[in-house]
Amino acid sequence: MPDLSWSSPAEAYAALLQGNERFVRGTGLHPNQDADRRSELAPRQRPFAVLFGCSDSRLAAEIIFDRGLGDLFVVRTAGHVSGPEALGSIEYGVKVLSAPLVVVLGHDSCGAVTAASETERGGPAPAGYIGDVVERVMPSVLAARASGCTEVDEFVDEHIRRTVDGLVHRSPVLAEEVSAGRCAVVGLSYRLAEGTVNRVAARGLGD
Repeated sequence: MPDLSWSSPAEAYAALLQGNERFVRGTGLHPNQDADRRSELAPRQRPFAVLFGCSDSRLAAEIIFDRGLGDLFVVRTAGHVSGPEALGSIEYGVKVLSAPLVVVLGHDSCGAVTAASETERGGPAPAGYIGDVVERVMPSVLAARASGCTEVDEFVDEHIRRTVDGLVHRSPVLAEEVSAGRCAVVGLSYRLAEGTVNRVAARGLGD
């Protein structure tokens, strides 16, 4: 497989989609997973994309996009909520490692979004720090509900859109890189049963 470290945002995005298509078809190449790749990467890493996804165990990024060692800089939190640690990690992938693409990856039937939806309807708020995750998801649920949405997966898509916009608005680093055309931020929704991804938001992709 070619080295994608210096790809444009559009090329990096296309490479991810091609990998996902292979995964869905069951024709994965499983690139960059051998001893030679391991040795090659020991001195440095140059991932071609930052993957900011939900922590759900079914969203293993390198598997569903058919990639290998050193290809993706992965940051994951429940419900892909973005606190300072997550934002700093994403900025590191873009500014220091020069990744030209950030992908926000949500998925259908997301537990964090479902919990926020149930709490919004009057259910008990989860205790501990789980409640903090739900609180961070709640604005997306409220915005989706205000626009007439009623289904959890509609709330998921709204949460992905708001996460994409929030990353660019909250991070001067990302805002500068997107404005300069050096990076794009794309929001994808993953379907657990089918293994497919659907684009729901994009900033700086040029289409």
